[in-house]
Amino acid sequence: MERRIGTVLIYVENREAAPQVNAVLSRHAGIIICRQGFPREHYSIISVIFEGTTDEIGSLTGQLGRIEGIEVKSALLKGRETSRRETRDND
Repeated sequence: MERRIGTVLIYVENREAAPQVNAVLSRHAGIIICRQGFPREHYSIISVIFEGTTDEIGSLTGQLGRIEGIEVKSALLKGRETSRRETRDND
């Protein structure tokens, strides 16, 4: 199955939405490689690097995009095939 590496920037304008954002990120922890948060006085920015299938990535970004007070932008690198060893290690 093809996996892609990418990043998503999450602009959190409504801090009351932060628990919802954290819940979505926790549900997708299996594809998250790195997460950084940049709190500011009136907003926050979260940067996430991930590796997953297009379905997994679409689920993550779609769920984030439905949260009120959140803006999401993502970028993906070219896909790659999962090696047999990676598939075996994940079973």
